Amino acid sequence: MNKEFKLPDVGEGLTEADIVSWHVKPGDTIEDGQVIVEIETAKAVVELPSPYAGTVTGLLVEEGQTVDVGTPIIAVDVAGADGAADTPAAEPGAAEPATAEAAAAQAAVQGATEPGATEPGATKPEGAVPDAGADTPPGRQAVLVGYGVKPGSTTRRARKKPPTRPGSYPSSPAIPQGGPGGLVPPNRAATQPGPPPPTPRALAKPPVRRLARDLGVDLSALTGTGPEGSVTREDVQQAAGDATVRSGYPAAAPTDERPAAATASQQGTEERIPVRGVRKHTAAAMVASAFTAPHVTEFLQVDVTETMAAVRRARELPEFAEVKVSPLLFVAKALLVAVGRHPMVNSTWDEAAQEIVVKHYVNLGIAVAAERGLLVPNVKGAQALSLAGLARALDELAATARSGKATPGDLTGGTITITNVGVFGVDAGTPILTPGEAAILAFGQVRDAPWVYQGELAVRKVTTLSLSFDHRIVDGQLGSAVLRDVGSMLEDPVRMLAWS
Repeated sequence: MNKEFKLPDVGEGLTEADIVSWHVKPGDTIEDGQVIVEIETAKAVVELPSPYAGTVTGLLVEEGQTVDVGTPIIAVDVAGADGAADTPAAEPGAAEPATAEAAAAQAAVQGATEPGATEPGATKPEGAVPDAGADTPPGRQAVLVGYGVKPGSTTRRARKKPPTRPGSYPSSPAIPQGGPGGLVPPNRAATQPGPPPPTPRALAKPPVRRLARDLGVDLSALTGTGPEGSVTREDVQQAAGDATVRSGYPAAAPTDERPAAATASQQGTEERIPVRGVRKHTAAAMVASAFTAPHVTEFLQVDVTETMAAVRRARELPEFAEVKVSPLLFVAKALLVAVGRHPMVNSTWDEAAQEIVVKHYVNLGIAVAAERGLLVPNVKGAQALSLAGLARALDELAATARSGKATPGDLTGGTITITNVGVFGVDAGTPILTPGEAAILAFGQVRDAPWVYQGELAVRKVTTLSLSFDHRIVDGQLGSAVLRDVGSMLEDPVRMLAWS
């Protein structure tokens, strides 16, 4: 029995995914639960296991193709694992259909082409196998396209007969000729010019077609260098760099040497990257957030000299022997304490119910720049973790996200976010809210700066904090209080103990 595995919804309401790589090929024997394909959703890269055990009979989509949830992606013969039953050998000179669907389809095809076939409206007996005629070579089986027809549905459809006209030939209808009462015999009618044949569709894989569409290259104007004359990615890229190929129209010759030189210098200097997967989701989410929640951003410069000293001391403690201790750890802890003091900042706006939902737990999101785009995995229940436990959770989360193995569960359900722009050498920014959250804190680079300390000018470790918040939930007073508390705890880390 051949079964098709349809692309499931591996996240929360995801509608599509990209096929990244297949781990199996047709003819492979697979087990139930074996990883067969790697897909990229709008949230993460996910490995899909097979729900069937058997033999792979076909990969229904190609690598790089974007498919909708519910689309069949692989066909598996569930009897293939134990070996298919022996099929009786066909008699010489007969073409035996492989299945009932094949028999029905073959009967329909043969009935439409053989002389003396079943009259219109008659039905052949169900399961009957037609004899091979003189037109079918011995031992050759009819080639069927698609899935064939259902058993018992082999009734021939009556063909429309043209009306008989006086003077027409009995074997075929006469074709009127311009002129008084002239009729052209069938042998002359066959020579009349007909409509031009349709232009054949260029042979290319879906990723190559998508690339050609993005680059504005007409595939029908190319000569493919791939197998069976198919157009390859290299053919499209070469055509994109050639100014003479653009939608089948030749480029105009340059009027002087300078435009020609400019055109030559621009060849191959542009790159188009398809927007899909994580990057596509991030773009859509940021647009939705920017034009839904009214953003307000406040800034605060902070002397973090004491926090940097605490970071160095924590690295020497045995509790942090196997984890990375960075200033971000203390920023995260300070934000968690501030959320405990001001719960409203850890909320979401429910538009449908016209309610503010205050979360009394913190799923702390950390923005991570991964190869596939910006990811924001979150630490579940971060408010209950010790400083060492928080350090381990942040390390594991960042490593998982950068390797592309973050699950949809890691990337959903966040309540408040930190983005560390300081690692890129940036002092400050105006971060956009993660959709569904009321606040996001940006942590700038720590650098030496002149600072008035205890009434005297000194060189201190200084950073800039930026807090963006949803003004529907967080007003200026609350946003300022949260930012002020975070800054105070980073100036004096002992306050974290006093306020926890």
